[in-house]
Amino acid sequence: MVESQCPGCRERDARIAVLEARVAELEGRLNDLTKPPTPPRAASTMPKVPAKQPTGKKPGGQPGHPPHLKTLVPPERVNEVVPFIPAVCAHCQTALPQVPGPNDPPPTRHQVAELPRLAAVITEYQGHARTCPCCGKITQAAIPDEIRAHSVGPNLTGTLSYFAGCHGVSKRGIEEISEAVFDAPVALGTVANLEQEVSAALAPAYQEAKQAVQEAEVKHLDETGWKENGKKRWLWVAATKSVVVFLIHTLRNAVALHKLLGDQRLGILCSDRWRAYDEWPTDRRQLCWAHLKRNWEKMLERGGKAQEIAEACLSIHKRVFELWHLFRGGGCTRLDLGNDMASLTLEMLDVLQSGQRCRDRKTRRFCARLLDKFLAMWTFVVREGVEPTNNHAERVQRRAVLWRRRSFGCHSADGCRFVERILTAVQTLRLQKRSVIPFLKETIAAHRSSQIGPKLILEG
Repeated sequence: MVESQCPGCRERDARIAVLEARVAELEGRLNDLTKPPTPPRAASTMPKVPAKQPTGKKPGGQPGHPPHLKTLVPPERVNEVVPFIPAVCAHCQTALPQVPGPNDPPPTRHQVAELPRLAAVITEYQGHARTCPCCGKITQAAIPDEIRAHSVGPNLTGTLSYFAGCHGVSKRGIEEISEAVFDAPVALGTVANLEQEVSAALAPAYQEAKQAVQEAEVKHLDETGWKENGKKRWLWVAATKSVVVFLIHTLRNAVALHKLLGDQRLGILCSDRWRAYDEWPTDRRQLCWAHLKRNWEKMLERGGKAQEIAEACLSIHKRVFELWHLFRGGGCTRLDLGNDMASLTLEMLDVLQSGQRCRDRKTRRFCARLLDKFLAMWTFVVREGVEPTNNHAERVQRRAVLWRRRSFGCHSADGCRFVERILTAVQTLRLQKRSVIPFLKETIAAHRSSQIGPKLILEG
């Protein structure tokens, strides 16, 4: 019967069979999507993340923490003194002298700071014209090119750059500040031009800081994301106790590291375990224990052998920092620190070797990598000036991170260079407890007059 069908009918029946199979497949998928979700595993079988125990302490500074009090300016900085002198004795009503005696205590002091009306000093240069009484021709006096080259002076330029580099104010925000605060309207394009001028003026200071970090005995490094015209970039930071250098690069590998620190690999490098740092000699590295603590806390979530290894490492971590804080507080010598750390070093070695032999692949690999850099965990014990964490780099980098969150990076390579240089200057000056605006003013003035600018790195 089927064989007697015409070719068209046989083709139709074949297509119907294919479509029916397709419909059955789609219905099966739909049924899977409409099934109730699989119930979670019993709570007893899931690894528990240890809950942080409340400390019972109140928020804010704790007892013993050094207070951050208002600092009184020195007498020579005071513009006006208003004395309050008692006229009579509060006890016997006797008249008191106006001039202080040798036994009188010093006066109490309270200072009130107030701004005068802020208005930029506007200087207008005029090129006048005169008509010749003899020939009737007009002669126009030209305003010198060196004056016409700038419409904003060095002090105001440095101040506006301070708002950008120190507080991450946008270009439109700086435009508004210039008009609202300093009564000096500037165009948005002028703000962009000023940024590039400041960037060029800071180029020598940037190279000075870069060389200082490269030659430093101890340096902290970190990197975070950045954007250039929507494309992925990396913002690197290298910091010593008194100098900071920023670099925005397309890569997050050894190429960028070499551009930042050079090829000689001088000094001790404090960092996390990112593989770009692995080419630095292990005996001149310090792994960040704060990052290691985060790794161990994540291992707790996996349960089993990973949890056992993590708990042992966190226990050692706690005792390591108890000893470190004792040393930092003057409670023991470096020799005592090394002797007390020796047993913890051996204990950590045993734990990691045990983890290297376990069946958990991720734990086994993590422990193997840490054993490969094991000596770099303990450099802070024997080397002066080395910290067990990389918190210093993260602290100086925070200003850049906040800038990125507000502005989403830069629109051009020139903008990236401005970010690198202004942040380098601002953070270095902050570490040295120097004022930012006077340095920027002097640097811009020197650049405009083709002079050598002030030093960013102070001798000694």
